[in-house]
Amino acid sequence: MSELIKGGAFLLGPVDENSVFTPEDFDDMHMMIKKTCVDFMKNQVEPRIDEIEEMAEGVTTGLLREAGELGLLSSDIPEEYGGEESDKITTNIIAECSSLSGGSYATAFGAHTGIGTLPIVFFGTEEQKKKYLPGLASGEKIASYALTEPEAGSDALNCKTKAVLSDDGKHYILNGAKQYITNAAWADVIVTYAKIDGERFTAFIVDADTEGVSIDPEEKKMGIKGSSTCSVILENARVPVENMLWEEGKGHQVAFNILNIGRFKLGAACVGGGKKVIEFAAEYALQRVQFQQAIAQFNIIKNKFADMAMLIYMMESMVYRIAGMIDEKLEEVKESGADTSDIVKAIQEYAIECSISKVFCSEKMDQIADEGVQIFGGYGYGQEYPAERSYRDSRINRIFEGTNEVNRMLIPGTLLRKAMKNEVPFMEAVMGLGGTLGKLKEAEIPGSTPEREEFYVNNMKTLFLLAAGNAAQKYTENITNEQEILCRLADMAMEVFAAESGLLRAKKMMAKGESEESKLAMSMTSCFIHEMVPKMEGWAREVIAGTLEGEEAGKAYSGIRLLTRYEPINTFAPKREIADVVYESKKYFLDKV
Repeated sequence: MSELIKGGAFLLGPVDENSVFTPEDFDDMHMMIKKTCVDFMKNQVEPRIDEIEEMAEGVTTGLLREAGELGLLSSDIPEEYGGEESDKITTNIIAECSSLSGGSYATAFGAHTGIGTLPIVFFGTEEQKKKYLPGLASGEKIASYALTEPEAGSDALNCKTKAVLSDDGKHYILNGAKQYITNAAWADVIVTYAKIDGERFTAFIVDADTEGVSIDPEEKKMGIKGSSTCSVILENARVPVENMLWEEGKGHQVAFNILNIGRFKLGAACVGGGKKVIEFAAEYALQRVQFQQAIAQFNIIKNKFADMAMLIYMMESMVYRIAGMIDEKLEEVKESGADTSDIVKAIQEYAIECSISKVFCSEKMDQIADEGVQIFGGYGYGQEYPAERSYRDSRINRIFEGTNEVNRMLIPGTLLRKAMKNEVPFMEAVMGLGGTLGKLKEAEIPGSTPEREEFYVNNMKTLFLLAAGNAAQKYTENITNEQEILCRLADMAMEVFAAESGLLRAKKMMAKGESEESKLAMSMTSCFIHEMVPKMEGWAREVIAGTLEGEEAGKAYSGIRLLTRYEPINTFAPKREIADVVYESKKYFLDKV
C-alpha cells in the first residue's frame, strides 16, 4: 500500500482518481443487491412505518427476519456461518438503502448488523461464531451492543460494570448498568463490556435470557421513536467463561474498532436519509403553489435543492471512497494470512476517515433535513408529513457512535499520533512548506475546470498543513488540551476530504466521456470548492490566532493569504440547473435505482 493511501495521508499530497472507488464502479452484483434492498424498503418497510413508530409488537423484529431471508443481515458474516461475506461496498449499499424509510427501522437494522454482530465476526472464537452468527445472519436472533453507562458515555473506559470469576472458574459474574442500548428490548444476544476485578476492560457476549439480566422500560425519545432504547441491568449475571470476547483486558480494542466500522456505515445511512428527503421535498415543492406558481420555481427554493443535491453527492463520494479503502486493506491482510491482531490494525488504519464520514455526513444530513422542513413550511412542522419525522430522527446521528465533538478531536489527534510513529510523513510535509509556498508565489490560478478545482484543493491541503504544523510545533504533546484548535483542524480536514472525494469522482466520470451526469458532478464539485475556500481561510486564521503572536503570526497570515487566493464564480446559475435536474428526476439524480 503506497504512502498516500495510508489513513490520513490524503492531507499530504495529491491522490490519483483511479485509486478511489466511486458509485459508478458498482458491478452487477452491487446493483442487484441495491435493487433488492430498495424494493424491500419500498414494499415491506414503508407501508408499515406508522406501526413501526408506534412500536407495534413484533413488527420491526418481523421485518428484520424478512430482511434476513433476503440476505440483507449477513453481508459481513462469512459464508461458513450462514452469511454472504460481501465486500464493504455492499455493506455500505445496504446501510444506505436501509435508511430510506425512516430512522427507526434503520437504527434497529444498523445496531443489529453493525455494532451488534461485527464484534463476533472480527473477534469471536470459532465456537462463538458457530454458536451465534447463523442466527444473527437469518434474523432468528437479534443483536444489541451495550457499551454506554450512566458515567461512561464518550469516556467508555470509565466503565463501572465489574466482572468477577466465579469460585468454580466456569463463569464471570457481571454487575452493572448499561444505558441507551439500541434493540435492548428485542435482543437475544448482547455484546457488552465489564472490567474484570474492576481493572481489566473486557468484552463479553451475553445471552439476553441469562438469569440476572433485566431490561428497563423504553426511553421516551425525541426521534427514532420506533426503535427500542432501554437500559440493561446486570445483577450477578453468570456469563460462561467461553463467552469472553477476544482477550482479557483488550475490550477497548474491540469497542473502538467496531465503532470505526459503525462510523463509516452511519455515514452511508445518512446518505440514504438525505436522498429520501430530497425525494419527498421535490414532490411537494412541485405541487405546492404560491403566488400563482409552484414554489419549486422560485430561485431561492432551487438554491436549497441544489445545495441538498451537492451535499448528498459529497457524502456519497466520501463514504464509498472509504469503503473501497477498507476493502483493499482487509483484502491485503487476508491474503497474508491475517490473525485478529492484523484485522485490528487494518480497521484502525482508516480511523481518521471513518470519523470524518460520521461527523461530516451526520451534520450535512441535519442540514438537509432542516431544509426539508423549511420547504414544506408550516406543513413541515406537522406530524402528518414526512419532513417532521426526518428532522427529529436525524438529530441522533451526531450523538451515535461517539459524539461529533469526540470524533472531531480524534481526526487531527490520530493524524498527529500517526506522525509521531512515522506512519505518515506529516512533519516532512510541514518542513517542506517553505518551498511549496515559494513556488505558489509564481503560480497562476488555472482558468478551466477541473484544473482550477484541483489547484484549490491542493492549496487547501497545504493550508491545513500550515495551520496544523504551527499548532503541533507550538503545543507539542499539550495540544490535546487545545480542543478548540483540534476541532477547527478537524473541520478543515473534513472539508478537504469531502471536496477531494467529489473532485476525484467527477474526474473519473469525465475520463469515461463527457455526459450530462459528469457535467453535473463537476458543477456540484466546483460550487462546493468555491464555497469552501473562504471557510477554510477563516478556520486557518482562527487556528493561527490561537497559536502564534507577533512576527510569527504575521508570516503565517501571509501564507494563508497566498494559499486562499481564488477567483469567485457565479454559483447561482449552475445551482439553478442542478435544481432543474432534481425536479425532472424527482429525486437525487445520480442514483441508479
